[in-house]
This record gives sequence, C-alpha cells and structure tokens, in this order.
Amino acid sequence: MAKKAKRKETKPHRPRKKPLQPVTIAFSHIKGGVGKTTAAINVSNCLARMGYKTLLVDMDPQSSASEMFLDQNQLAKNLYHVLNDEVPINEVIQNISENMDIAPASIEMAMLENRLRERVDGYHSLQIALEKNEYDCVIIDTPPSIGVLTSNALIASTHLVIPVQVSYFALKGIENIIQTYQTIRQRANPKLSLLGVLITMIDDRLTFAKDIKGDVLDLFGETMFETVIHRSVRLEESPAYRKNIFDHAPRSRGSEEFTHLTQEIIERCLNSSPTNS
Repeated sequence: MAKKAKRKETKPHRPRKKPLQPVTIAFSHIKGGVGKTTAAINVSNCLARMGYKTLLVDMDPQSSASEMFLDQNQLAKNLYHVLNDEVPINEVIQNISENMDIAPASIEMAMLENRLRERVDGYHSLQIALEKNEYDCVIIDTPPSIGVLTSNALIASTHLVIPVQVSYFALKGIENIIQTYQTIRQRANPKLSLLGVLITMIDDRLTFAKDIKGDVLDLFGETMFETVIHRSVRLEESPAYRKNIFDHAPRSRGSEEFTHLTQEIIERCLNSSPTNS
C-alpha cells in the first residue's frame, strides 16, 4: 500500500515591505490595562519583520515594554538620562533583533514630570532627542496618564493610535485622550494625525462587548481600525515568556491579527496627510 505523502508545513506569511515615509506613532490611552503596551510591542516587531528599521520608545516609567527585552539592572543609562539632557538618545538605544531597537525607560522617569514642566523646552524634549533619526518607524509607548511625558510623546509624533478595551471605563477615558490630542494639534504639533482607534482584548461571546464595540463605531466611524485584537491565552501569556506574539505563537490568532493591524497601519500612513483627521 502506497504511503501517504507528508503534508508540507508552510511558514507564516511575511508581508512585503512597502515604501513608507518616516513615521512616528504614539500608542496612548489614559487608562492602564487596555492593551496599549502589547500593541506597541507587537506592531514594532511586525514592522521590523517586514523590513522597516524600527525604534520602540518606552516613555512609560512602569517600563513594561523595556522589561520584555532587557535586564534593566545591566543598563547604565536610559530615557531618563536622555530627557534630563545628560546623554543623546543614541547612547541608550539597544538592539533587540534584526531591524528593531529600543530606547528603554526606568521608574526614574516619573520624576521628570515636574522637572520638564519647569523647562522652556520641556514639552519638546523627546522631539529634540529624536531629531534626524534614521528609522523608518518610531513607535512610542506612552504612560497611562495625561502629563508631560505623554505630551512629549504626542508632540514628537506624526500619528496617534488609541487602543480601547471593551469596557465602560476605558470608553469613558477615551474622551480625555481625544481632548489632549486636539490641544496638542492646536498648540504644539499641527502635523499630528489620529491614525485610528483600536479595539483590544475583545471577547465576542459577551453581549456587552458587542454593545461597546458598537458604541465605539458610532463615536469614531471610519477612524476605527477594521482589525480588532481579541482576548487570547497566547497573547496574554507571551509577556511572561518575554516574547512577542510572533515568536511565542506564530500561527496563533493574535499573530494573525497583529499582522493585519500592522498592514492596516501602513496603509493608513501611506494614505494620510497632516491635514487629515
């Protein structure tokens, strides 16, 4: 009896790189636990895998993104020293993988809120630090608050992504980040564009989740990304293994969704202009 031919395993599809003008994208929401850092980490990794030279900037003193990749006890300098005008940013940047670097944070950055507020250029410190960088894409993970560090991130950015968990409190907090976005556009960075609102950690089995998703769609319309990030075990456990979703579970739903999201982000960047939004 003839043996059955073994089915050939195929590697996960890696999308082709498209020409892209340099972009700086902030992922921001004033509420913690909405999937902001998870999104920033996985979009950064996906961009790097597509061939874009990518820098992940961790502006959150909680340093969750930094701890995913680095032993912070081994770092002499971090973004605190950059924003405090002690060293240039290239002295703290660490290589993570092919095409991907990170500018790490530290808990010390919490002390910068008052210091930067008192400086003439305090709200522009990150923008100044990132001037003339050679990256295709800079992704900024902001603190879950509205303060000087978040303002720095938005002033330094070309685009904003707002992750929203399907919960009442996360939806309520979105009004504050939208107000901050509008204020930054009017007073400090007219080129900042709202790239989109991202639904995260959704469970389609729950009726209220569908209701809130509908509320976000009513509120933001086409600004909402078509891709949504579903709650999944693989996605939630990946930080414990200090891995992005593509290394931890390359054939998982989370990997597929973040690939689609990154493609959608690229398409929106290609089609957007500073006057849109």
